[in-house]
Amino acid sequence: MPEPSIVQALMDLISERKARPPAERSYVVTLLDGGVPKIGSKILEEANEVVEAAGEPGEAGKDHLVKEVSDLFFHTLVLLGYRDLPWTAIEGELARRFGISGITEKESRGKGAQSDQA
Repeated sequence: MPEPSIVQALMDLISERKARPPAERSYVVTLLDGGVPKIGSKILEEANEVVEAAGEPGEAGKDHLVKEVSDLFFHTLVLLGYRDLPWTAIEGELARRFGISGITEKESRGKGAQSDQA
């Protein structure tokens, strides 16, 4: 049986920490204990850092961007775990949207095309 992807391994770890917090200090548990306000604050902070890093030139800028996107993605996974949403829910939604114009998909939700999507 193949090993789970890193995303699934992280989701499994988050679920485990939520169900059975370890005795030692855990950053994930601290985030989960803070709920949506704490996790959401970190997501907003990391999103801002992603945008800042995206404007940095050269290989150092690219490396910084990778690190910041990883931080944003991790905190988003924690939020999903907090809400007991599996990664497969996100994959399913992305699969549903694949091949559909971002504008068309956005309009189908009744919100109009206010942002760019793939």
